[in-house]
Amino acid sequence: MKKFNIRKVLDGLTASSSGTASPQPGTNQNDVIQETLQSEHFQLCKTVRHGFPYQPSSMAFDPVQKILAIGTQSGAVRLFGRAGVECYCQHDSGAAVIQLQFLVNEGALVSALADDSVHLWNLRQKQPAILHTLKFNRERITFCHLPFQSKWLYIGTEKGNIHIVNVESFTLSGYVIMWNKAIELSSKSHPGPVVHISDNPMDEGKILIGFECGTVVLWDLKCKKADYRYNHDEAIHSVAWHHEGKQFTCSHSDGTLTTWNVRVPAKPTITITPHGKQPKDGKKPEPCKPILKVEYKTTRAGDAFVVMSGGLSYDTGCRRSCLTVMHGKSTAVLEMDYPIVDFLTLCETPYPNDFQEPYAVVVLLEKDLVVIDLEQIGYPIFENPYPLSIHESPVTCVEYFADCPPELIPALYSVGSRQKRQGYSKKEWPISGGNWGQGTLSYPEIIVTGHADGSIKFWDASAIMLQVLYKLKTAKVFEKALKGGKEEKPSTEIVDEDPFAIQTLSWCPESRMLCVAGVSAHVIIYRFSKQEMTTEVVQLLEVRMQGELNDVDSPDPAGDHPPTPSTPVPPSSSSPTQEREPPEAQPFTSDDRPRDNVPGLKVWSAPLKQSPGYQVELVIQLVWVSGEPPQQITSLAVSSSDGLVVFGNSSGLAVVDYLQKSLLLNMSTSELYSPSDPYQRQPRSPRKTRQPSGGEGSMRSHFNVQLNAKDSSFSRSRSSSVTSIERESREAISSFHFSESFPRKTDSSPSPSLWLGTTQGTVLVLSLSLPPTGDQRLQQPVGVSSCGTLVRLKGGILTMAFLDSLGAVLPPSYEPWSEPNAPDEEKTRRRRPASPPPTQEGQDSQYAVVCSEKQAKVVGLPSQSCFFKHNITESSFVLRADVVQMAAGLCLACFCANGHIMTLSLPSLRPLLDVNYLPLTDMRIARTFCFSNLGQAMYLTSPTEIQRITYSQETCDNLQEMMGELFTPLETPEAPNRGFFKGLFGGGAQSLDREDLFGETAAGKASRSLAQHIPGPQGMEGMKGAASGVVGDLARARIALDERGQKLGELEDRTAAMMASADSFSKHAHDMMLKYKDKKWYQL
Repeated sequence: MKKFNIRKVLDGLTASSSGTASPQPGTNQNDVIQETLQSEHFQLCKTVRHGFPYQPSSMAFDPVQKILAIGTQSGAVRLFGRAGVECYCQHDSGAAVIQLQFLVNEGALVSALADDSVHLWNLRQKQPAILHTLKFNRERITFCHLPFQSKWLYIGTEKGNIHIVNVESFTLSGYVIMWNKAIELSSKSHPGPVVHISDNPMDEGKILIGFECGTVVLWDLKCKKADYRYNHDEAIHSVAWHHEGKQFTCSHSDGTLTTWNVRVPAKPTITITPHGKQPKDGKKPEPCKPILKVEYKTTRAGDAFVVMSGGLSYDTGCRRSCLTVMHGKSTAVLEMDYPIVDFLTLCETPYPNDFQEPYAVVVLLEKDLVVIDLEQIGYPIFENPYPLSIHESPVTCVEYFADCPPELIPALYSVGSRQKRQGYSKKEWPISGGNWGQGTLSYPEIIVTGHADGSIKFWDASAIMLQVLYKLKTAKVFEKALKGGKEEKPSTEIVDEDPFAIQTLSWCPESRMLCVAGVSAHVIIYRFSKQEMTTEVVQLLEVRMQGELNDVDSPDPAGDHPPTPSTPVPPSSSSPTQEREPPEAQPFTSDDRPRDNVPGLKVWSAPLKQSPGYQVELVIQLVWVSGEPPQQITSLAVSSSDGLVVFGNSSGLAVVDYLQKSLLLNMSTSELYSPSDPYQRQPRSPRKTRQPSGGEGSMRSHFNVQLNAKDSSFSRSRSSSVTSIERESREAISSFHFSESFPRKTDSSPSPSLWLGTTQGTVLVLSLSLPPTGDQRLQQPVGVSSCGTLVRLKGGILTMAFLDSLGAVLPPSYEPWSEPNAPDEEKTRRRRPASPPPTQEGQDSQYAVVCSEKQAKVVGLPSQSCFFKHNITESSFVLRADVVQMAAGLCLACFCANGHIMTLSLPSLRPLLDVNYLPLTDMRIARTFCFSNLGQAMYLTSPTEIQRITYSQETCDNLQEMMGELFTPLETPEAPNRGFFKGLFGGGAQSLDREDLFGETAAGKASRSLAQHIPGPQGMEGMKGAASGVVGDLARARIALDERGQKLGELEDRTAAMMASADSFSKHAHDMMLKYKDKKWYQL
């Protein structure tokens, strides 16, 4: 265990740190902090991905294992089993997944990609891996089909040909179905790509080939010729067999369904247009939109189910995508919220030649997954157990809390369970395969997401799972504008759309206090309550924040806003502000005066019913100043023990007492510097004339945080168009930290204080003077005084934390949660945590850890001496930094814009981990990346998905145990009984020995230039081991059976030889006996 002296710079430390400050005179050399964290405690790896697969493109289902696979346009494959069993795989090429095929009950999956490659995945291991890859060189893949319990995969191409692949060896067969042989003279032109392949359910020797032009061919595999050809004028999108193998149904581009008798190729037996208007004069119905897919599923008891997507009339008023379910004479049209990508009908049997008995339909939409119950009246949907609603509204901010108070998750779940929708199917979720992990590393973890519609979601993220706990809608606090009798979102000058979008939040898990800042320059403070209540008047506090430029440009004293007296504000004092008319978007009023003292949103004026959960305590709104909208809030913090909220922007900061509903401090950043401060900046006035709106003033308002209205994303603006003078003139508050610390050098005991970090790298300190707890706290004012600058770093300040004299982190003080709506006699008294003992003369009892975009420093308090300094990066900048508690100690975790994730020991700032993990290709990652305790981190990897990672060696070691298993050994259901007469007269399903047809002996070798075989990345040894769990089992069983038969045959041959030898011996012995029978012994 390495020891570091806080009072002395140790030899060798400069090798890892760029420099350290010299120790202060008169320090105690015996004050030693033992650092327990070492490099071997860290390892970086991905853990799990949550959310809806971004841009889905294909889907497959294993009816025996009950596992669902979804492929995406970026080459990802997401696998889903029962709730909590999920897996993420990625193809290296990143090409779109055009089709997926399960090897049913074999623990394997075939994926076909848009780059004309086919891959075999092994699902029998917790992290699936590719066993084989086949890359086609001369033809484009358009369709794949793998018959049930077959090892031969049919691959259709854009040229109209069909190739056959052995999935055990992933080699091409020499057997090829050429397009010209398939159609012969039935068509004068090329039939187009292959859009469908399927084998006859009752005869494996016959396959149905559908070409895009409208031609369908029934191909005889043994005879290598076409039995029948079915021609139609309209293009084909899909084909579905009837289970008895005598009929099939095609869906066409004109919205029609044609049903064909296998033996009558001349014309379809039935042609219907499900959504077409039937003319009275018997003419052909008007064409409809294409039917993109159709499935025909039979039942023993009644009529068949016909399920299809598309086919609606062009003049229909419904613009949404629809799924149509036809059962007997009833037709149900089910509207979907998003366009349909694909759908699958789930059936009781995996055998295509048996009655299907469909029970559900899985519908894959562009942004959702819906499962419909076919067995209940009205076709209700199943309640989805997966966390697929992260993107219900675009995510605008994220926070991650690991190792939360254990009672917090049950409390949030109890209030969130009342928000669940009704009307779901009463049956169990049908995708129920796999098993949960057996990991023992479990502690309470909560992810909080803020959204563009003003909603906030709390998620239980414990044990690498994700489940929504509670949803809070902040927009309920505001009124919506009415236009034409309809509610519309109000439009403000600050943001064109999504005026309620969450920009940042501060949450105290221990006290359950929540503070939220929105893009319309509003702050809402919430308390948590398990009881319902009605708020007669929503408490409102309006704040007028003026930046230093405004102060210089507008010397008029009338424009100054004096601080609100620190006295409790009665409800009546806030009501006049709520009766004001909703603000207009223009910066001028009707009498051509600049808009002034007007907020961006109108607060709800009627009594507000608040359900159990988070309930509004106070709303704070920044108002317009002389025709200019308020600047967006860039930083926010709440202290439950002090009863204070602080927020800042490019204009300055404001401190609010939410207990007394009063404004304590409203200052520009420059006013916080003391006159003798060496870091004080002189006021600058780059322009003398004021632009009401649309000029330079509106550009300056977006220096620190800009809103991209297209995707509602917030990103740090680093535009080259912003000049250095403009950058200097807009020093904004970038971070806050409440602490019981030493705001002045002369302090002998810690006291409440507020620490501020700015975008220019300055750390400023405010001292807080709080009245005693109880009634005095609600009546006496809170004192706030500036103590000047503590330290200055390169780059904007990102985070601050405090350590005690032993190097342990000092968490911000908090008020333990108690029911706010309980009777007065049941309320617990507000108590502040006991203060640490006073420091001795000349000794530091605390250490402040400060991290900026470029460097980190450790400063002793109250001496304010810098003990350690480390330059984190020179060429890049840090996007996110947090002081986190690991199992073995404390560290500073940083994520840089160049993709590096680093950890530094505390307090010595010794580098422990530096991994080039993820280059910054998307501002979404920068906006949502966050660290948490115990080595956990996360970010939004796409608009719909959360990626969780760990930098803890312990978690990496236990990850395999924590992950669920996709494959479960199950018996394949028995094949349907053929019946006595079918068996007697040959009317049942006809089997086919495909090995005789497609094997190398019969079909020869395929052209080597057609496709290239690429072994999986695991190597041959890993492939052999993995293959033991996939199709290899079946192959080995067949080989073992052949070997057993061969050995039995050899034994029979040897027995026969022995019998022949015994007969021969007996004959010779008999002949010898006859020869010497009558001879005397002396004649021998």
